[in-house]
Amino acid sequence: MGGKNKQRTKGNLRPSNSGRAAELLAKEQGTVPGFIGFGTSHSDLGYVPAIQGAEEIDSLVDSDFRMVLRKLSKKDVTTKLKAMQEFGTMCTERDTEIVKGVLPYWPRIFCKISLDHDRRVREATQQAFEKLILKVKKHLAPYLKSVMGYWLMAQCDTYTPAASAAKDAFEAAFPPSKQPEAIAFCKDEITSVLQDHLIKETPDTLSDPQTVPEEEREAKFYRVVTCSLLALKKLLCLLPDNELDSLEEKFKSLLSQNKFWKYGKHSIPQIRSAYFELVSALCQRIPQLMKDEASKVSPSVLLSIDDSDPVVCPALWEAVLYTLTTIEDCWLHVNAKKSVFPKLSAMVREGGRGLATVIYPYLLPFISKLPQSITDPKLDFFKNFLTSLVAGLSTERTKTSVSECSAIISAFFECLRFIMQQNLGEEEIEDMLVNDQLIPFIDEVLKDPRLQDGQLFNHLADTLSSWEAKADLEKDDKIAHNLEKVLLNFWERLSEICVEKISEPEANVKSVLGISNLLQILQKPKSSLKLNRKKVGKVRFADEMPESNKENEKCVSSEGENSEGSELMAEPSLTQNCSDLISPLRKKPLEDLVCKLAEMSINYVNEQKSEQHLRFLSTLLNSFSSSQVFKVLLGDEKQNIVKSKPLEIARLAQKNPAVQFLYQKIIGWLNEDQRKDAGFLVDILYSALRCCDSDLERKAVLDDLIEVDLKWNSILQVIEKACSSADKHALVTSWLKGDILGEKLVTLADHLCNKDLEPTVSSEPCFSERWTLLSLVLSQHVKNDYLIGEVYVERIIVKLHETLSKAKKLSEAENNDSSVSFICDVAYNYFSSAKGCLLMSSSEDLLLTLFQLCAESKEKTHLPDFLICKLKNTWLSGVNLLVHQTGDTYKQSTFLRLSAQWLKNQVQSSSLDITSLQVLLSAVDDLLNALLESEDTYLLRVYIGSVMPDNSEWEKMRQSLPMQWLHRPLLEGRLSLNYECFKTDFEEQNTKKLPSHLCTSALLSKMILVALKKEIVLENNELEKIIAELLYSLQWYEELDNPPIFLTGFCEMLQKMNITYDNLCGLGNTSGLLQLLFNRSRENGTLWSLIIAKLILSRSVSSDEVKRHYRRKEGFFPLTEGNMHTIQSLCPFLPKEDKKEFIAQCIPALLAWTKEDVCSINGGFGHLAIFNSCLQTKSIDDGELLHGILKILITWKKDHEDIFLFSCNLSEVSPEILGVNIEIIRFLSLFLKYCSSPLAESEWDFIMCSMLAWLETTNENQALYSVPLVQLFACVSCDLACELSAFFDSTTPDTTGSLPVNLISEWKEFFSQGIHSLLLPLLVTFTDESKDTSETSFQNAMLKPMCETLTYIPKDQLLSQKLPARLIAGQKTNLPEYLQNLLNTLAPLLLYRARPVQIAVYHMLYKLMPEFPQYDQDNLKSYGDEEEEPALSPPAALMSLLSTQEDLLENVLGCIPVGQIVTIKPLSEDFCYVLGYLLTWKLILTFFKAASSQNGSIMEGLALWKNNVDKRFEGVEDCMICFSVIHGFNYSLPKKACRTCKKKFHSACLYKWFTSSNKSTCPLCRETFF
Repeated sequence: MGGKNKQRTKGNLRPSNSGRAAELLAKEQGTVPGFIGFGTSHSDLGYVPAIQGAEEIDSLVDSDFRMVLRKLSKKDVTTKLKAMQEFGTMCTERDTEIVKGVLPYWPRIFCKISLDHDRRVREATQQAFEKLILKVKKHLAPYLKSVMGYWLMAQCDTYTPAASAAKDAFEAAFPPSKQPEAIAFCKDEITSVLQDHLIKETPDTLSDPQTVPEEEREAKFYRVVTCSLLALKKLLCLLPDNELDSLEEKFKSLLSQNKFWKYGKHSIPQIRSAYFELVSALCQRIPQLMKDEASKVSPSVLLSIDDSDPVVCPALWEAVLYTLTTIEDCWLHVNAKKSVFPKLSAMVREGGRGLATVIYPYLLPFISKLPQSITDPKLDFFKNFLTSLVAGLSTERTKTSVSECSAIISAFFECLRFIMQQNLGEEEIEDMLVNDQLIPFIDEVLKDPRLQDGQLFNHLADTLSSWEAKADLEKDDKIAHNLEKVLLNFWERLSEICVEKISEPEANVKSVLGISNLLQILQKPKSSLKLNRKKVGKVRFADEMPESNKENEKCVSSEGENSEGSELMAEPSLTQNCSDLISPLRKKPLEDLVCKLAEMSINYVNEQKSEQHLRFLSTLLNSFSSSQVFKVLLGDEKQNIVKSKPLEIARLAQKNPAVQFLYQKIIGWLNEDQRKDAGFLVDILYSALRCCDSDLERKAVLDDLIEVDLKWNSILQVIEKACSSADKHALVTSWLKGDILGEKLVTLADHLCNKDLEPTVSSEPCFSERWTLLSLVLSQHVKNDYLIGEVYVERIIVKLHETLSKAKKLSEAENNDSSVSFICDVAYNYFSSAKGCLLMSSSEDLLLTLFQLCAESKEKTHLPDFLICKLKNTWLSGVNLLVHQTGDTYKQSTFLRLSAQWLKNQVQSSSLDITSLQVLLSAVDDLLNALLESEDTYLLRVYIGSVMPDNSEWEKMRQSLPMQWLHRPLLEGRLSLNYECFKTDFEEQNTKKLPSHLCTSALLSKMILVALKKEIVLENNELEKIIAELLYSLQWYEELDNPPIFLTGFCEMLQKMNITYDNLCGLGNTSGLLQLLFNRSRENGTLWSLIIAKLILSRSVSSDEVKRHYRRKEGFFPLTEGNMHTIQSLCPFLPKEDKKEFIAQCIPALLAWTKEDVCSINGGFGHLAIFNSCLQTKSIDDGELLHGILKILITWKKDHEDIFLFSCNLSEVSPEILGVNIEIIRFLSLFLKYCSSPLAESEWDFIMCSMLAWLETTNENQALYSVPLVQLFACVSCDLACELSAFFDSTTPDTTGSLPVNLISEWKEFFSQGIHSLLLPLLVTFTDESKDTSETSFQNAMLKPMCETLTYIPKDQLLSQKLPARLIAGQKTNLPEYLQNLLNTLAPLLLYRARPVQIAVYHMLYKLMPEFPQYDQDNLKSYGDEEEEPALSPPAALMSLLSTQEDLLENVLGCIPVGQIVTIKPLSEDFCYVLGYLLTWKLILTFFKAASSQNGSIMEGLALWKNNVDKRFEGVEDCMICFSVIHGFNYSLPKKACRTCKKKFHSACLYKWFTSSNKSTCPLCRETFF
């Protein structure tokens, strides 16, 4: 091949060395040698066709095929495999003519590569061959003889996939009818190929010894030999009969070769197996040839009889039988007694060496073909044979395999019956078979239950049945007599071993159980073997009757079949009904044996209380219950129950020994407490009941027993037995349905439910058994009917329901120990097993209560978690039963109707908190998912419709929502109102219960979410209605100023449950939702209008979608509250053109209103409100229009001045007038903000005078601030004052020119003074009265505009304010009284919990700071140290405030490490502390800045303060007296140092230390301080 690293030149078509060698040979000889192996001349393999020279391939074959064919000659496995796959693909895809060109070269390639060592290559070869055949079809015919031999071998390949592929190819070429013809056509070539492989080939001739490893060569050789043997067999089987003679010579030649016979002893099992298969085929197809070779065939086959290889055995034994059948004189060529039988005996004694299922079915045919000359003496031969066969059972391997055991037992009985049949009348053999074989065999099996799995008893019953049938039908009296004698002997001996087993005082459990099983099976007239048989072969005995053919079929019991289990459940009715069918030859001895064993057992029970004998007696009576047996069991005991029992029972006992035995013995045994498992005793009771003449007698006995004699656990077992067997149930049906049992069970239910908390009851061992009994009678059904009377079922359920209903009244600890858990178990079993039981009203009531207990929170039900889990599983099982009922479930089911109504009431009652609602929604989710299992989606739709409130109910819930949501929309001007709508707040309600609207919308949203996921379409637009109500709830929450935590938790819960607008809309069709919202907005306004704005703002709906609904502007007029609110909500999103259209509708209306209509919605109030909403969005830039509106308002004042609330008492003013004033004030504020054109003096006078008058009204009505419209009036009044203050504060010399001449002076001297003289006292009063109110509360709404206005207060007006005195006793100050009073009033407000107040106070104090230093000059002190810097002290009120703030911040930030970032929650109390602290420090720094300006340069003052502060961070040590770097009053640093300890102290601190201690020592080291 050349060097590994050499790269072949692209396009180089020169063949490799091997190719050129082939070419030379072709030139010399004219052909390419057709060899497959090595070391033989080509003439020896003439059956492989020669092909033309290599140079001709290039010209005759398609180039692609040529390349593939060359690859197939490579040695590399992967190359060959891929090439063969490619060849197959090309055969499929290319034209037929091109593929036909390959045919001349295919035989050589196929013959070689089909024997390839790699199995994948062989498989691929056959697959490719099939594709080639399908393409060329009949054109393959000329080449058939060349390939057929190898093709047959390929079909016998040891690699199954390769063999299957070859068979597929063969079937593709020839239909089954044509296959023999094709084989016959090539028979000579096939035979030659196969014979050469078997006789001539060796491992070294098949493979090159120089290149192929020895192991691989041998493996290939063994495979070729195996395939060749099997292919010869296939040839014989497929070849037509008339073609066999022509091959006889060839086969005679093969059989004459010693090498062929040696294959029978080959070391490779596959070769031996193939060899024996070929021998069988030769015996079948060419018997005469095999007879001629008898001297070779017989030893080769018969002497291999002990071959125990699992691969070889099936073929070997088939060959054995064919040899015995074909070659009559085969035993002349082997020594049977010395060579064959010892091998057979050894193999059989070892249990077939793990191959019993294969070998043993052949034993009967084998011995049936043995000539008498070989078996003499018969007695010894058959005895040894059967003994060896039985010995095979004792091996461990056999005992652990049911199938092996079954095969041996089956073979034993088959051979036993055959030997008995062949030797009937020969007494010695008969006795040997029964006494020495059958009885010892039974005895052995009785000791070992593992052997009983092999169905020995069934085989025994079959054997006896065949003998009995033959004895009954046999016309020959002698034969019949012999059989009867054999049977009599059998029963005598069987009785002996049974008595022996039972006689042992400690009777062996296994033996006794075995006897029970044996007797049960022998009692049956027919065996169950025929149901379990697997036919593997059939041999008919020449002298046997046709009826007995089936008994001698070769059978193997199915693996794992245990005769015990099935027979112990034998139906006693079968026993009685078929007892007459049992042959008299069996009936009498069997009954005698049963009576004898029963008598022995009762004696052991009476004398030694042997439970083992009692259990045996139970199984015995289960199959043999008769008066005769019970009479034997009673013995000589006298009747002693007459006195204590009713006359009917006494007579029955006197008449029936079974009843007498029941009362005298069975009851006593059942009531023994120490016996845990009494099931076998209950079986005895049923055996006794079976002997009663009628159901009435049985009912009378059982009714009497349960009154006194039977305990509850025994009653439970009696009923359990009835449920386990249809026959037993038939015996006691009338008793189960009777009144006595029913009443007793109802009493039991009452006792268990009402006494469940008494320790004496619940600690009894039988307590749970009693609940089990209740569960059983409720849950068991026979033919779709209750076990007991239906009326009693209903009464028991009522008792259970009553107890569950009381569970809420118990504590959790009491419920832990209560009967609720047991009731759950009973109800679960009841629902799980019931069919149609929910039509019973009591069961539906029970289901409803179970559901309610799971749908309510633990705080209400007081149930522990494990019980809630049980309750859930129970009611779900009930609902599952409900949804699978037929008919109109919803109308039939009271549960569905009542649960829907209950849910509706729960959510509408406003009694649920978050936890309760979560529990409710979880239960509803479980319920709906259970309803979804119904095939009818109508069920869920109807259920949701039942929970859905009607329109009036929705409206009532919306009205019940607290109206605090209006705060923000009113303050922000998004909505306008002119009526009083609310006064309460959440704090006043003091509750954590969720409003009913929230609960209802959440429940229905959850329900439709479940329905929509299953693509259930709701009716009557319910989806849109529910989503609309959910949006209403969410919008209500969103508008609240400071919602309580429980409402925030509600919204978070909805998010977690995926109850969102997007989810609901994404799952269903909500095309009508926006129209619905617009309709409601225009009808009702308020929140419905805000919902539309919210959807537009969140981009949930597009502007185009919205535009369709307001296209006709005139449709919104005349104004209603709904229309007004809708326009107000749309304003922020409307284009300018649309706003102008709305304004155009408003202007004419404003001009035309009379005094009576100015305040109405469809009058001045409503139209001005819309105008304000448009103006608020900066959309009106028409100065003339604005001035025109202002002139209209001035006209209103002139015409109707009493409408304007100037300096009046608002308590007597109507909300309508308040509303219009608010809108007028709003307009004036917006006018000042957005109008750029100058105003006339009269207009300024109107605005400023009105403003001051409204402020006076605000100030005079502080007591009415809780009224929302009054609060709003105060807010907008302050807003107007603030706008005016801002306007005049921002005036410059450039802008004053456009103002009236005296306007600025009038403002400063009168209006500004008037504003602040009203507002500052109002602030002081307000903050004094409400110290704890948050700035976000509605009551504090006016704080922001009021405080913002106060920030504009001039310093001189601030100093001139006359505020109530706030002087502090003992306060040291150099400030004038008015200034100190102002400081004492304002400084504490830096701690007020409202930012507007803190900031306004800061601004006012900031303006005062420059006033303070001038009064503090005299306070400068020096302690005589030239090194101390003199320092001013900020006002004491500020320093005291700072100290308070530091203490507060210490609590907030004390635990935070230095350098860590802390986020303070806005609007929180901590936030106000931090803000106040920072503002105070800013004021202190401002103070020092002012002081430095007065006593030196500003920069020097700031530098001094900065120097002092920096020392803190430069490592300056603390003063060891005050433990601070900077002194608290004079802000100096520690400068005075002790010469001893070197510590430094503040001069002021040392001075105080010396004077207070009267010492001059260092505070630290106590040395004299110099």
